[in-house]
Amino acid sequence: MPIDAFEPHAIVRSLGKPSADFTAGDLVLAVEQMDLRQVNLRYVGGDGRLKSLAFAISSRDHLLETLIRGERVDGSSVFAGTDTAASDVYVVPRHRTAFVNPFGERPSLDVLCSFYDEEGKPLSYAREQIVRRAAEVLTRETGMTLEAFGELEYYLVDEPERIYPVEEERGYQESSPFSKGQRVREQVLGHLTAMGVPVKYAHGEVGNILEDDRQLVQHEIELQPVPLEQAADNLVLAKWVVREVASAHGLEATFAPSVSSKGAGNGLHIHSRLVRDGVSTIVGEDGLDDTGRRLVAGYLSAAEALTAFGNTVPTSYLRFADGDESPGDICWGEKDRTGLVRVPLAWNGDVLPGMVAHANPGSAEPVPEPATHPQTVELRIGDGSADVHLLLAGMAVAARRGLADPGSLELAEELSTEGNDDFDQLPTSCGGSADALESAREMFEADGVFPAALVDAVLENLREADRAAGDFADDDAAREELVRKYWHVG
Repeated sequence: MPIDAFEPHAIVRSLGKPSADFTAGDLVLAVEQMDLRQVNLRYVGGDGRLKSLAFAISSRDHLLETLIRGERVDGSSVFAGTDTAASDVYVVPRHRTAFVNPFGERPSLDVLCSFYDEEGKPLSYAREQIVRRAAEVLTRETGMTLEAFGELEYYLVDEPERIYPVEEERGYQESSPFSKGQRVREQVLGHLTAMGVPVKYAHGEVGNILEDDRQLVQHEIELQPVPLEQAADNLVLAKWVVREVASAHGLEATFAPSVSSKGAGNGLHIHSRLVRDGVSTIVGEDGLDDTGRRLVAGYLSAAEALTAFGNTVPTSYLRFADGDESPGDICWGEKDRTGLVRVPLAWNGDVLPGMVAHANPGSAEPVPEPATHPQTVELRIGDGSADVHLLLAGMAVAARRGLADPGSLELAEELSTEGNDDFDQLPTSCGGSADALESAREMFEADGVFPAALVDAVLENLREADRAAGDFADDDAAREELVRKYWHVG
């Protein structure tokens, strides 16, 4: 298959084949062709951050062995609660994830890895294995694949500028020179696409915050729909790239759900769609179809428990309280930006040709049709503290229940904002989130998707965070201390 002339992935261009077909031998060839000097094995730890194990390339055989066999690591240092007496685990490269590292001192090949236990079985509590199991169970039972992508919000923090100063709450899609950090945003965009992370766009977000000694300027990156496991990896990679680029510019980047009492926090909205054989199954001629409504019902029925994965720190609940558009009601609506689930405006095939013709008089070019209908369902529950692999795995579990439950269509009707205004509320604290997960844990543990021990650990972390936070909502000093404590979550 010929490679598109616009292909940004350097290894894909070098090898002339798509990343899904990469082998260890292919990567050795790419290292030779591109004169790379180092291999970094990457994995996602129990804290949701990207970890790194660096190898200096000493020979072709050494390179091939590293790319095939991977390495052993200390699981007790990666995952809290692991028995230190038997903690060795394997990390094995997933060749399809390889990319050229845009940072670092030496030209390097980076590859994401999966975890396996001493018997060679997938490590049950590793993040990538949980989301993989959730996706596989959903596909096995429904014949459909859940695709997803995130809207990743973050703030860049700097000293206030005298020239073209930012205006509070006026950052939405603002351009330079009024937008600060545009170079950072565009460099992030370029690095991600070159790494094989499909990005839709990047832009300035609403949250401009001015304080005495600093300015906080909000940005957003919206990715593209991919299968669930890849979607989770892409979000982790995106956070890593944002932090690297910001640091190179002498700036601090934060994904914290609450950054100041003066403005909006950082959300992490997840869009999703169900696909069978490349065709969307959630949309019909009149918009969202019954499968789409069952998907919505599944998300809403599990919403309280999903906060345990999507809103993991006390300041998550400040964001719910402070944000004008942050969700609180467990409801959904078409194009409604206040509901927990939103069905965004889709590209209407009936009106699009007319718009294109009006904007471009005399043009006779046909309007291209996307390979898969772009309609998505947007779950607006998550924020920058989310454990993205667990959140996406939880969404797959919720989707599965929504598709199987015969009462889902009725529930979707009851929870629609059209004609209804009395809805249950999301939890208001980490403790409430833990209680919701504990009540629903059987659903997440079914078919071995979420290990019971991992659920126990999530519950304990939430309850400990709740105890440590105390009553801070009306205490400005305590609130600021807590915001700083969770400044670099995720």
